[in-house]
Amino acid sequence: MNYWLVKSEPSVYSWTQLEEDGNVVWDGVRNFSARNHLRAMKKGDRVLFYHSNEGMAVMGVAIVSSEAYQDPTDDSSTWSSVDLIPETRFNTPVLLKMIKTDSLLSQMQFVKQSRLSVSAVTSKEFDLICELGNSSS
Repeated sequence: MNYWLVKSEPSVYSWTQLEEDGNVVWDGVRNFSARNHLRAMKKGDRVLFYHSNEGMAVMGVAIVSSEAYQDPTDDSSTWSSVDLIPETRFNTPVLLKMIKTDSLLSQMQFVKQSRLSVSAVTSKEFDLICELGNSSS
């Protein structure tokens, strides 16, 4: 199993909306590195869902429910999408400032490459963020 982090501005698509929808096509990614992460996702992989710009916190864990396929918003066949379903809402959102001050988390790919909307996460990083969010990992 692999672990990932996806970012979304809550005014565009929030954790609450994912919970209401129950399933989402994660589309519109237009960065080659992020696209490659989408293509590497496997069904069952776990994903940290991060609110960017507003709130700046990991809100919960989603599950990859389909492997990568052609992004339906792209006519060029360049970009990919996956489907995500919500798994667990954190009792306590894990704030970016907490992540940046933790010696084990401050080196996360999404911290170092802050413009990347989809990034890889190590199992140790994933477990620690879940622990901080009061969620079983």
